[in-house]
Amino acid sequence: MRDERKPLKAGSLITVFGGSGFVGRHVVQALARRGYRIRVAVRRPNEALFVKTTGDVGQVEPVQANIRDTRSVRAAVQGADAVVNLVGILHEQGPQRFETVQAGGADRIAREAKAAGIGVFIHVSAIGADAESPSAYARSKALGEAAVREHVPTAAILRPSIVFGPEDDFFNRFATLARVSPFLPLIGGGATRLQPVYVKDVADAIARAVETGIADGKVFELGGPEVLTFRELMVLVLREIGRKRILLPLPVALAKPLAVLMQLLPNPPLTLDQLRLLGIDNVVSDAAEKEGRTLKAFGIAGTGPEAILPSYLVRFRRRGQFEQLNAAE
Repeated sequence: MRDERKPLKAGSLITVFGGSGFVGRHVVQALARRGYRIRVAVRRPNEALFVKTTGDVGQVEPVQANIRDTRSVRAAVQGADAVVNLVGILHEQGPQRFETVQAGGADRIAREAKAAGIGVFIHVSAIGADAESPSAYARSKALGEAAVREHVPTAAILRPSIVFGPEDDFFNRFATLARVSPFLPLIGGGATRLQPVYVKDVADAIARAVETGIADGKVFELGGPEVLTFRELMVLVLREIGRKRILLPLPVALAKPLAVLMQLLPNPPLTLDQLRLLGIDNVVSDAAEKEGRTLKAFGIAGTGPEAILPSYLVRFRRRGQFEQLNAAE
């Protein structure tokens, strides 16, 4: 096994599981900028060809790997100098179950990385990962972390809060809802505290963890510079898209039957499990702040949503990019 504390040189090979996803494509880009060769392990390589353009010719290569299949995972890590695991799902559908993907998948990847002698392992989990959580998503994240620690005790585990950026599933979802609905629901009154973190900040933290050889078993919690309530975030969305909507407090008891119906949809806007998560604060812990296990550990100050949201929520305004120009006339 290589010395996990020795920084990786340019030209080293990094296998990134889930490298074509929302966070993954930014991670691949950040690694490519640092001169690494990247093997993007995905289920359908033909749908991930776009990641090749994030680097020079031949620098980024999608390969087939299913985290439920040991042979394909083993092939994907062979010869790599480091492994980054980004695989995760927001809701269950078909064979994609929380425990299978976020617990079993992490276990298989870490086990094969260990067998291949890979010492630099970066595992991306989530703030709120807890074996005792009422949320199956959060419990499976905790199981995944435990599996990674068992096989690669020196692995660096990164727990981001809600990640935002052009392709996010949070701000885009509620901006879409605001286009067609006269109100935005505030689950449980909208008092839950969140700490949105910019996708490029998360990607840079992961790349710096690889670059510096951070692999000392620490758990880093990644949150942006602002802690905002769910209500405050909805106000921010409406302001950015220039629409007035009723912010309707929705008691959990009333939200449950709505979530039951919605989770029957192919891409549900709300599930029962997400409803449980919305009742729990999603912010960096006091312990992580005190011990320096935050974005600052990677030399990143963090970018707030107000600096980024206008760049991609503009499409939800009535006149798109011309909304402000017309308002100024």
